[in-house]
Amino acid sequence: MAMFRTGILGYGGGPSIVPLIRYEAVTRFQWMKDEEFMEVLAIANTLPGPIATKLAGYLGYRLKGGWGAAIGVLAHIVPTCVAMVGLYSFINFFSTSQVIKGMIAAVVPIVAVMLGVMAYEFGEKAVKGLGWAAGLTFFVISFLLLQTFSVHPAIVIFMFLLYGAFHHKLKDKRNKNKKQLGKGEDV
Repeated sequence: MAMFRTGILGYGGGPSIVPLIRYEAVTRFQWMKDEEFMEVLAIANTLPGPIATKLAGYLGYRLKGGWGAAIGVLAHIVPTCVAMVGLYSFINFFSTSQVIKGMIAAVVPIVAVMLGVMAYEFGEKAVKGLGWAAGLTFFVISFLLLQTFSVHPAIVIFMFLLYGAFHHKLKDKRNKNKKQLGKGEDV
């Protein structure tokens, strides 16, 4: 039902549906923590295909295995497919209507705000975990890679995933060494 709701309520493509899926998975049903959702989202962004469908498939698989993945994907895409077939004639008829154009234009800022809130929350958690200097540095690096050097977003995400994997290993090793040094000073 959660993926069915995201399929019915989602409008504007995968990135606009991600906050709805996040709400269902993290807040409403508490299938995972926010940090895990961020990791799943990052990995899903590196893979080809629609992001919302990949998330629906992952959540279904996580909860009920292969059948759950199939049901999660179908529950997410069937409402959209039915709506597309049913509304195609209306779209052709009303395509020149100023009212319909205004309604569509009114949705764009809402989607932007939803994505902005999610980005702020993710950034806030990154700064909390890494500190302001590292968080700002990584933001600038990712901005430059994406905007100045036109590096594909999947490559940037993969680079930061690699960094995150090594960062935590190095941090754990450094903390372990500090504890051992502390014990040696007591003797």
